[in-house]
Amino acid sequence: MGRFRASLGQPGLSTVAEVKRRSPSAGDLRPDADPTALAASYERAGAAAVSILVDARFGGTWDDLRAARRTTAIPLLAKGFFSTEEHLRTARESGADAVLLLLRDLDDTEVHRLMQAADMLGLDTLVEAHDAEELGRAVALNAPVIGINARDLATFRIDRNQQLELVARAPRDRVVVAESGIESRAQGAHAELAGAAAILVGSALMRAPDPAKKLAELTSRPLVKVCGLTSEEDVAVAAEAGADLAGFVLADESPRRASGVLEVPETMLSVAVVVGEALDEHDADLVQLYPREPGKVRGRDGVLLREEEEVARVIDLPWEEDDPKHLDRARAAAGRIMLAGGLGPENVREAIEAVRPWAVDASSRLELSPGVKDHARVRAYVKAAR
Repeated sequence: MGRFRASLGQPGLSTVAEVKRRSPSAGDLRPDADPTALAASYERAGAAAVSILVDARFGGTWDDLRAARRTTAIPLLAKGFFSTEEHLRTARESGADAVLLLLRDLDDTEVHRLMQAADMLGLDTLVEAHDAEELGRAVALNAPVIGINARDLATFRIDRNQQLELVARAPRDRVVVAESGIESRAQGAHAELAGAAAILVGSALMRAPDPAKKLAELTSRPLVKVCGLTSEEDVAVAAEAGADLAGFVLADESPRRASGVLEVPETMLSVAVVVGEALDEHDADLVQLYPREPGKVRGRDGVLLREEEEVARVIDLPWEEDDPKHLDRARAAAGRIMLAGGLGPENVREAIEAVRPWAVDASSRLELSPGVKDHARVRAYVKAAR
């Protein structure tokens, strides 16, 4: 296993941060981008690898790869339109640890030959697919690292829903990288929940005033959820404050019951909160499911579902009760944990430091009355959680 594959396969969501001066679809992004400085700053910000565009159509050259190699120790991916073994040798000699192979431009015989040549050179390959047919080809070719690109390279249109569907269909024994169109923490998290081991981010970083700061923001945890939302105004405030998840309670017994799942901006994921069984029809990205408990609105702990698959556990307080060992119990839990139960601006930071959860969830302590949010407290809670 090469360095690139091993680095992306670490626990949690990894990032491949890109150096890209321009894009055929968007034009100039950062014409003066310095691969030397960017690669070093990406490494400090926690990138698992750095992608370097070496093709002139993206404003790149092989010298960019060589410059990045001089300043960073993490794996480098050479991105271009590679079709010959000579391309791969140049990549290796210039400091690459991996190369991109585009299924759109290569037939299976060519991909197989180039994968073998890369292996002989000590290079990993990122075999990129754009649709179901190409994903099937990548799987059949036994590609260990598969990229799922949300961008149609013919029309440049982004289709995140198709990307997520393909990510979810890819075999779990492959390292899957979600590429293109990821601009927010929530979008990266959605790819993670669908099964991506890593995200590759280029344009969003190149457009940011501080690319390394943007990179750190995209992968920072915990995600922050504001639950019990019932109005468009409260959703807008939660989004403006920087929340990642918007929760809509659909249980009839709850005083915070929403009329339905409201529309949320692309920077957020919507969560339908249900009790007893998951709803067959809803417009939410995720479902937060709690068991029923006689005499109470719901049971204690729940699960977070994506397409009926459990992707995280919700560790909560007993309904309307205290538990002094709540944080200890959450800290001992394995896997992705969404921490809930009595959180607000005053205590969320302490809880995060104690548990290190994947996400935090607050509702009642952010309210003026059940289902009506106190905007100042929502903003303070999100700020404290960051």
